[in-house]
Amino acid sequence: MYYTTIILPLFLAFVITAAATALTLPIIKRLGILDDPKKHKHPAIIHKKPIPRAGGIPLLIGIFLTSLIFLPPTSMTATLFLAAFIALVIGVMDDKLDISPYVRFEVNIICAVLIVIAGVSIPFITNPLGGILYLDAIKLPLIPFIHLGDLAAIIWIVWVTNMINWSTGVDGQMPGVIAISAIVIGFLSLRFPLSDPNTFIAANLSFIIAGSSLGFLLFNFYPAKIFPGYGATSMYMLLAAVAILSGVKLATAIMVMAVPLIDGVVTIVRRMLTGHSPFWHDNRHLHHLLLRLGFGQRRIALSYWLVSAIFGLVSLALSSREKLFAMLMIVIVVLGAILTLHLLVGRNDEKKGI
Repeated sequence: MYYTTIILPLFLAFVITAAATALTLPIIKRLGILDDPKKHKHPAIIHKKPIPRAGGIPLLIGIFLTSLIFLPPTSMTATLFLAAFIALVIGVMDDKLDISPYVRFEVNIICAVLIVIAGVSIPFITNPLGGILYLDAIKLPLIPFIHLGDLAAIIWIVWVTNMINWSTGVDGQMPGVIAISAIVIGFLSLRFPLSDPNTFIAANLSFIIAGSSLGFLLFNFYPAKIFPGYGATSMYMLLAAVAILSGVKLATAIMVMAVPLIDGVVTIVRRMLTGHSPFWHDNRHLHHLLLRLGFGQRRIALSYWLVSAIFGLVSLALSSREKLFAMLMIVIVVLGAILTLHLLVGRNDEKKGI
């Protein structure tokens, strides 16, 4: 069971994605889908030469082709990949043309709604203090055809998609975090019987996503030959979906992806407090702060991986109540670290007269 659920899907996705990346790289270059720092005026850019930025293409190729072998041909899997394909198309268009972030966000919502229509919902959440809150029993007065569990799933998918997308600032950072997160979610799925269709999809797709991320990492680790680009949101959506399908243990998913998720929330709050749109570009993400304090890209990426792995392993060993306290501690520690880094960077900038 573990051989066909873990090893084979992960390995095949790794090989296909690595091969797809190598084969599509020259095509992406010829199409001019490049992140050229001389033309793409973005405050967060740290590279000095043009680099292909449509990594979402080989990532989804690897995931999709492997899924044809290991996932059942159901309406759910078909709709999941339909949503992922739409996200990829809009993402690649953005990689090439830099379309409006508001349009991208609207497409995120449409894709999330499609995924929920496919049956990916959050029917209940476990109360860490005891009991279960059944979200599917709570109807929304203004939207009678969906329940609170559907709305929670839409918010979760859109949130995870955007927060992870904002955490792609240094080479190798994103695929490592995604691979670790997917592996943790995959092992979480294996706690439940694979005879359940949702569990089967969650387990296999988790390890497929992990393998695809690792295959892409071969080309994205510093110095990167290709960037994920916005098209990679197709994979982030699939990861958000399998986190729900894995048994609705979202606390584990939140813990393993805690750093990018918390950094994303801080970014939104900070931008709004300074009178900017949440979609406004800047260079104040956590990885940017670490860069400005002298950390190298490899060191930052490895630090993200290490923290995600530690939080993920800890989450697998905790009960629901223990996860609540662990998440509170993680939020306090990560939030404190980010605020401290902001102060340090601010002082450094003042000394340099920036």
